[in-house]
Amino acid sequence: MFAAENGLKGDPRLEAISAAIRVVPNFPKKGIMFQDITTLLLDHKAFKHTIDIFVDRYKDMQISVVAGVEARGFMFGPSIALAIGAKFVLCVNLANYQSYELEYGHDRLEMHVDAVEPLERVIIIDDLVATGGTLSAAISLMESQGAEVVECACVIGLPEVKGQHKLKGKPLYVLVEPSGLDEFC
Repeated sequence: MFAAENGLKGDPRLEAISAAIRVVPNFPKKGIMFQDITTLLLDHKAFKHTIDIFVDRYKDMQISVVAGVEARGFMFGPSIALAIGAKFVLCVNLANYQSYELEYGHDRLEMHVDAVEPLERVIIIDDLVATGGTLSAAISLMESQGAEVVECACVIGLPEVKGQHKLKGKPLYVLVEPSGLDEFC
């Protein structure tokens, strides 16, 4: 679900977030329109809007873990976790892993084996969802430790996420659609 469909339609914060994201054509390979969130991080107001919207959504959901997906999920996750009183877990190269497919290759996702405890309520945060492969791997990783994944959240998402069926029935919350795609098509 997009934030605009969930009570934020016309919210100027969403426009500021979208405007702060730069598109890099043909990166990391031809045909990919990379959504560069480093420009969002440079705009302190748009970055704060991003965090505030996520915090408003999750502050009353009894979330105990915010899991950030490498590496751009690390930019948003700690601030959200701190604001809602949850711990932050890195999904990166450490001990436990889950392989997954990307739209342009494959990768694997790992975390400390003791990072998440059974029955903890988790949200998974990343910068962008395209196929759902990375989020699906993160869900599997959290569930392998007995955690309950409440929702996945991304700053950017395709209007019709091709892989939403891969999210194992977990809700998906997205702030904005990719920006600038029409300029390069």
